[in-house]
Amino acid sequence: MDVLKFEPGNLCMITGGRNLGRCGTVIQREKHPGSFEIVHIKDSTGHVFATRLTNVFIIGKGTKAFISLPKGKGVKLSIAEERDKRLASKAAH
Repeated sequence: MDVLKFEPGNLCMITGGRNLGRCGTVIQREKHPGSFEIVHIKDSTGHVFATRLTNVFIIGKGTKAFISLPKGKGVKLSIAEERDKRLASKAAH
């Protein structure tokens, strides 16, 4: 059994907040004494986002996930990208 440490470069999944369900690689961890610690994460499409440390769960070492990932590998489109995709599918019909 391996121990997955919370360190930059490891694969993680977001378990709460606005980014719920997203997966990515930990880039940086900011410590703020007396407040929330912030973690910066980069997903497989290159988008960088940040969330609280309590919302992050490490699921793999490097880019190898120790669990099966959800559909789309945890990549979540932005609101504008979702809108463009929806409009493109309506225009195709």
